[in-house]
Amino acid sequence: MRKLIVLAAIAASLTVAACNTVEGAGKDVSSAGQAVSDTAKDAK
Repeated sequence: MRKLIVLAAIAASLTVAACNTVEGAGKDVSSAGQAVSDTAKDAK
């Protein structure tokens, strides 16, 4: 039973870490897209 609780805690922490990583990657992609949009507007 104790092993099950430990495994559940590890799985939960990995899930939270993965969500934070994906969120950060999404912000990076969004920033890059905004930079491209700004450059395109400046080129007009």
